[in-house]
Amino acid sequence: MIVMAPGAAEEQIKAVTARLETTGVHVLVMPGELTTAIGAIGDPAGVSELGLEGMPGVDRVVPISRPYKLASSELAHHEPTSVHVGGRVVGGGETFALIAGPCTVETREGTLGVAQAVKAAGASMLRGGAFKPRSSPFAFKGMGLAGLELLAEAREATGLPVVTELLDSSHADAVAEVADVVQIGARNMQNYALLEVAGKLGKPVLLKRGLSSTVDELLMSADYVLKEGNEAVILCERGIRTFETATRFTLDLGAIPWLKLHSHLPVVVDPSHAAGDRRLVEPLSRAAAAVGADGVIVEVHEDPEVALCDGPQALYARDFAAYAQSVAAHAALSGKRLA
Repeated sequence: MIVMAPGAAEEQIKAVTARLETTGVHVLVMPGELTTAIGAIGDPAGVSELGLEGMPGVDRVVPISRPYKLASSELAHHEPTSVHVGGRVVGGGETFALIAGPCTVETREGTLGVAQAVKAAGASMLRGGAFKPRSSPFAFKGMGLAGLELLAEAREATGLPVVTELLDSSHADAVAEVADVVQIGARNMQNYALLEVAGKLGKPVLLKRGLSSTVDELLMSADYVLKEGNEAVILCERGIRTFETATRFTLDLGAIPWLKLHSHLPVVVDPSHAAGDRRLVEPLSRAAAAVGADGVIVEVHEDPEVALCDGPQALYARDFAAYAQSVAAHAALSGKRLA
């Protein structure tokens, strides 16, 4: 980060910016009340060789050690980012988002029924997969474009913004036409080309942490979206792979306050995929609210016993109202209300 002297002329700022751009780094100019800071995101060795300290108007050059720059709370942001979606807010410290719906869109009746149930119980957004990555090539991989049409119909019927996954860049236009929030799943967290495509769609992006990824790697992946000029990124902790086999994944609750401390981005939790067992989803959701999460994204089905994907971890639609009330009460202990 290059800190300009108080009163540095616009020409001096532009000269420093032009010098930085010769190295191929991403340049971010941040005007302040007294001085201007210029973020140089990229090759630190190349920047250090420019001799910027001797340029007119430069006060000092401050190295920033963290590998993620745009997602960091140190560089461009001092206040938490709030992501606005269809009149709802994720992040900012005052609201708690309930994002709920089926793992995959399977039928018109089931999708509309779940959408109505979660809306009535206070959900702020509808989740649903049209394109699904599956570990087995023989498993149900979603309805594709027909699933997107059903999600659009559910939004029309309920007014709930839609969260759905972008699995392949070839689906980008179709997904962007329906999605209010574009989800990047855990398996694609480090698909950097797909992250850049998602960043250019102009829609908020919900980025899930990879199965074996560190929080630093999650934030560096967020930088791929942020560098495209898209500041509406929501991080999602959904459990990581450890030696423990009692649950499907190990929900890293410690990651939530750590991310809130080191990043300005909102953080939600996916207790469904972490648990793999609907009986554990509510207590994990309450725990997420207690440690400061900005919301949860959970799977809900009218009859999970016949679900084509992840039925054991899906909440019954008939039980969602009681679940929402319990989680909202725990969020209120942290001073947050339902979004």
